[in-house]
Amino acid sequence: MITNISTAEHYKWGDVCDGWRLLNRPDLSVIQERIPPGAGEVRHFHSRARQLFFVLDGHLDIELRDQVFRISQGDSLEVPPGDAHRVRNDGDVDVSFIVVSAPTTQGDRTNLEPSRQV
Repeated sequence: MITNISTAEHYKWGDVCDGWRLLNRPDLSVIQERIPPGAGEVRHFHSRARQLFFVLDGHLDIELRDQVFRISQGDSLEVPPGDAHRVRNDGDVDVSFIVVSAPTTQGDRTNLEPSRQV
């Protein structure tokens, strides 16, 4: 079955960010997300899930451990299980990216700071 952002399950996070579940299985999750300028998430980690972030458009800033990586269109960055991280958009245009998680991150997230609306 062909899946894209017009047919996939859609959800909002952080009030202004979008996610589309392109594949939603316990062993593998593939999500396309959009973050507008100035938005992002809180620092957190996943105990089991390994993630790969792949940028489609724009620039994604990923805090990983104590470094910030700016990844651009066509770039990817792996986040191993247990590593504290957060994604954000410090640019001036929307960023669109794919995040692949194995296994799924559902039920496998520990926030390291209070949740906030962005």
